[in-house]
Amino acid sequence: MKIAIVGVSGAVGQEFLEILSNKNLPIDELVLFGSARSAGKMYDFKGKQLTVKQLKHNDDFKNIDIALTSAGGETSKEFADTITKHGAIMIDNSSAFRMNTDVPLVVPEVNAADALNAPRNIIANPNCTTIQMVVALQALESISHVKRVHVSSYQSASGAGAMGMAELEKQVKEFVANKDLTIEKFAHQLLFNVIPHVDAFTENGYTKEEMKMYNETKKIMHSDIEVSATCVRVPVMRAHSESIWAETEKPVTPQEFVKACETTKGITVVDDPTNNAYPMPLDLAGKDDVYVGRIREDIANPNGITFWCVSDQIRKGAALNAVQIAELLIEKKFK
Repeated sequence: MKIAIVGVSGAVGQEFLEILSNKNLPIDELVLFGSARSAGKMYDFKGKQLTVKQLKHNDDFKNIDIALTSAGGETSKEFADTITKHGAIMIDNSSAFRMNTDVPLVVPEVNAADALNAPRNIIANPNCTTIQMVVALQALESISHVKRVHVSSYQSASGAGAMGMAELEKQVKEFVANKDLTIEKFAHQLLFNVIPHVDAFTENGYTKEEMKMYNETKKIMHSDIEVSATCVRVPVMRAHSESIWAETEKPVTPQEFVKACETTKGITVVDDPTNNAYPMPLDLAGKDDVYVGRIREDIANPNGITFWCVSDQIRKGAALNAVQIAELLIEKKFK
């Protein structure tokens, strides 16, 4: 088994490397790729020093089985044919191919079987906010069909990559030093602020991030589910939070939903209000699961239930989900 990481120097690429280092996958060789700027860098993988190769239009992917890519949408589009032409399966973390009808969009807890039908040898990793939401919604769907969702996200700086986290950290240091704050990665100062603006605005008034949640949820769940989202950037370093209101065909009690979550792989329930126990990003950075809490009936809708969920955007929201897809392929296709 020969695996490649494309974009290894970025935040998600580094997480790929860390996750693979701690998993016991049958990897005979790991090959690292990056931009011209990253080429030549050395990274440790299970005690071996690996050198980053420059991503080029050549035959470097000839013997690669699976390529985990996180180098941005334009790079994914440019190099997709180069990566896949010799048979490698490209698991892509960008938005480049997510809504293509011939590219499966996969969250293993929800639609694992879709990963086994990839005619272009490309599998898309969904948007981070979508991933954590559909894992929780799938548990609810197992009780009663989910018709409608309203969701507000509270997205950490990590959603903007390493540069987003660096800017928030820099603003903290500049504030302490009584200096003017650097504002480059986000539309406004993030420190001591919340910004109701993630990605570019579209003609209907929603942002691209919000429309990703609308479109991707339908595709992943193979459902007529309607989703209305408001995505907000908050001054948290890592892990996204979401407040979710879901309407089902028949009423679902909180107890039923808790039981469904507890029996769903990839979900951990933290829901003990009497002891102030609920999921928080401060506690869950670096964790693998989607954490669900504040589960209660929606008092404004007899068929509604509302809950809070938190997940690490770089892990389950990006790198871990892609690695889980790779694990699925190794088990089902490469046995």
